[in-house]
Amino acid sequence: MTLSTQMNQQTQLREQPGFPFVIRVLWFFLVGWHVTLWWVLIAWFFNVTILGLPLGLWMLDRVPLVLTLRLQRSYTVTRLSDGRIVESWYQNVPQYSWLVRAIYFVLIGWWFSLIWSLLAWLFCLTIILLPVGILMLNRLPAVTTLMRH
Repeated sequence: MTLSTQMNQQTQLREQPGFPFVIRVLWFFLVGWHVTLWWVLIAWFFNVTILGLPLGLWMLDRVPLVLTLRLQRSYTVTRLSDGRIVESWYQNVPQYSWLVRAIYFVLIGWWFSLIWSLLAWLFCLTIILLPVGILMLNRLPAVTTLMRH
């Protein structure tokens, strides 16, 4: 990319609209916590297989959405000088290197994520520990692959 092309780009941060709080609460109690258990178990099964690993990681990254309809906060939109639009997630959040994240996943993430998510799901069954369980499930991508949001 040339310097003139870089100068002609326009970048902006867009907020993604979320679901109303009442809808998210109803979703959690009527659907979310039931489906989340099966979602996590299926994702973990995919993580054990080599061919299913990308799908399993994708599913674990979406656990907050399945649990409480929590959307990711924002994304970056870059309009290039030729009219194309590039959208990117996590652009402003520094990530660990791919190698560090891969080694962590192979040694710790794949088995610890199952223990973490099942414990969090059990916390969601109690009223007192419900906030802790939701917080733990929201942190599941970081526990699995050190992904920062």
